[in-house]
Amino acid sequence: MAIKIEHLNYVYGQGTAFEQQALKDVNLEIQDGQFIGLIGHTGSGKSTLIQHLNGLIKATDGAIYYNGKNIYDDGYDMRALRSRVGLVFQYPEHQLFEIDVFTDVCFGPKNQGLSKEETQSRAREALTMVGLDESFYKQSPFELSGGQKRRVAIAGVLAMEPEVLILDEPTAGLDPRGRDEILDQIERLHHEKKMTIILVSHSMEDIAKYVDRILVMNHGEKVFDDTPKEVFKHYKELEAIGLAAPQITYVVHTLRDHGVPIDNNITTVEEARDEILALLKKEGQAACGDGSRGQETLC
Repeated sequence: MAIKIEHLNYVYGQGTAFEQQALKDVNLEIQDGQFIGLIGHTGSGKSTLIQHLNGLIKATDGAIYYNGKNIYDDGYDMRALRSRVGLVFQYPEHQLFEIDVFTDVCFGPKNQGLSKEETQSRAREALTMVGLDESFYKQSPFELSGGQKRRVAIAGVLAMEPEVLILDEPTAGLDPRGRDEILDQIERLHHEKKMTIILVSHSMEDIAKYVDRILVMNHGEKVFDDTPKEVFKHYKELEAIGLAAPQITYVVHTLRDHGVPIDNNITTVEEARDEILALLKKEGQAACGDGSRGQETLC
């Protein structure tokens, strides 16, 4: 098991007039190799939660276990934790600060105490993983497009060879092509490296397409924790807390309301396409089988 959270609470400004509880008795287990989507409206506790997972924020009370060890125990190596649990922030420019792309990606493994040769080897491999070749190495990271900056930021974390990769809105502000390229790269990392991935996103379509488990936060509490199909069955409850289901979910329910016998567990466009084609094929075969007038030319 990668991460276990027990009775986690966090209060901003504790003991002041601005005290606010951001996390309330959160209990959670994350198994190795899972691809998890974390969703919730603004202020729901998503960002606060992920910053606890690699020790950037310390809980007011509760425990977080990484590979069986409580990260709040005296003497726990937080620096090692942050190498194993990599966090890519929503705005990549906050993580880019070196003179060129290659130097920037080398920063993490260099700080881990690796040799120059090993550091550079990891940087090359990480940049290859995110689809950036040698033509990018000497470019300033600040002159890149938004999508390219995100790739460099992700590569900088990957070069430290984390076991868990957390991405906070990695596609925010990108056009559809850039969004798909980033998410496809992340999906490949999950499959090829067997990496545990936590994806924070406001896009229900992306969450439905890529993840195998969804955590829903609301006012600092975990309110749903299940597969995408199970979570999106509760689309009305999600709407009540400021969220929604993928658009195709509403299309499917509209079709069912009009008598189309389509599976109401569909959460992606691809699933809907396959289901509709199968229904059309079945209807065509039924028409041919009963000899309906006018169908002979189709059969």
